[in-house]
Amino acid sequence: MSILAPVQHGPLAKLNPVSKLAAALLISAVLLISIDWVSAAVALTAELVLLAFARIPWRIVLVRTAPIWIAAPLAGLTTLLYGRTGGTVYVQWLLVEISDGSIELAIATALRILAIGLPAVLLFVTIDPTDLADGLAQVLKLPARFVLGGLAGLRLVGLFVDDWRALTLARRARGVAETGVVRRMLGQSFALFVLSIRRGTKLATAMEARGFGSLVERTWARPSVFRGRDWAAIAVALAVALLAAGVAIAVGSWNVVTA
Repeated sequence: MSILAPVQHGPLAKLNPVSKLAAALLISAVLLISIDWVSAAVALTAELVLLAFARIPWRIVLVRTAPIWIAAPLAGLTTLLYGRTGGTVYVQWLLVEISDGSIELAIATALRILAIGLPAVLLFVTIDPTDLADGLAQVLKLPARFVLGGLAGLRLVGLFVDDWRALTLARRARGVAETGVVRRMLGQSFALFVLSIRRGTKLATAMEARGFGSLVERTWARPSVFRGRDWAAIAVALAVALLAAGVAIAVGSWNVVTA
């Protein structure tokens, strides 16, 4: 099985995609209200415990969440060096100022990125784009034209890897793939951007010609049903969010973000 393909087994794979989306949004909404390390740490711990029961192969987990594990420390480091100053100042050099306030804010930032990003990525690992489109149209009653357009776009995302590989081989065959890493990346990225626009235009024209833009009410080949286990998944997500907020409020670290 490809590490980029949706995971089709395990408890999460049996849930309706709409319930997974709702669960991820519930946890994210609560964590975005406050910027403190306690609520993020509690939520992250609960998520890791639940991950152990999800039966998702660890290789897939590591590959899919790798950007989050890289982004979180980098964001924390940036906040540590240039974040809000408060309490004792330990290092001060030009624009860099490390203090008690920046250290606490850096820890909170890194943990929040992990606590918000991990459930979002891992829940969507088990979502098939077609199942998601069925759920959005039948459960949430979103417009069919919007849903089908989004589904077509998601189906094309998987082609980017193959396109990038083909562009690399083509440039190497022409002898221009070894001249400067940065220049090669920029040129190849622009070529991929142009290719995606052309493919998207052709796909939109083909879908319009086949009547996907019609205002006539559509029927769906596969029914999308919201079952008791989907409500249970949302309840678990709500419990994690309330636990994180409750512990933070109890220890006095709850810090509501203000504009």
